[in-house]
Amino acid sequence: MGSGAWLELGKGLWFILPAYIANLSACLFGGGRPLDFGKKLSDGRRLLGDGVTIRGFIVGVLAGAVVGLGEGLVVGDPWKAGDGFILGLGAMAGDAVGSFVKRRIGLERGAPAPVLDQLDFFVGAVLLYYLVYGWHPPGWVLVGLAILTLALHWLTNVIGYLLKLKEVPW
Repeated sequence: MGSGAWLELGKGLWFILPAYIANLSACLFGGGRPLDFGKKLSDGRRLLGDGVTIRGFIVGVLAGAVVGLGEGLVVGDPWKAGDGFILGLGAMAGDAVGSFVKRRIGLERGAPAPVLDQLDFFVGAVLLYYLVYGWHPPGWVLVGLAILTLALHWLTNVIGYLLKLKEVPW
């Protein structure tokens, strides 16, 4: 990969950073009342489960906005907070959709769902950003970021498990 490609990948990482921090913040500072208020669907399973909480959702969205604002201060564009808000909101929505899918296929909280567990927030963030702004990084950058997200998600989960912040290492 040439230096231009690494630069584009770095820009992509800068772009998606608010979603990464939103996802991490929800995990670290979440808890409390579940976003689905304990509701079950006709299949008898919870809508989302206890892992997606109101506090985690709100903290994640706000963390994304704060990171976006910080990025905006660095590049001289305070409107980046709006980008961070959209990426944070998309990340939290993507995580909730991932939990919804896991419940529908009969997986309980903590059960592994490879790829879905790692990329739900990423896909949600990119998709919402695209729907709002009609823009996304080049396709190869998105693929590179998805691969990086898989690796980073695994690494941070293992670290969280070793620090006893998570019940499972995935």
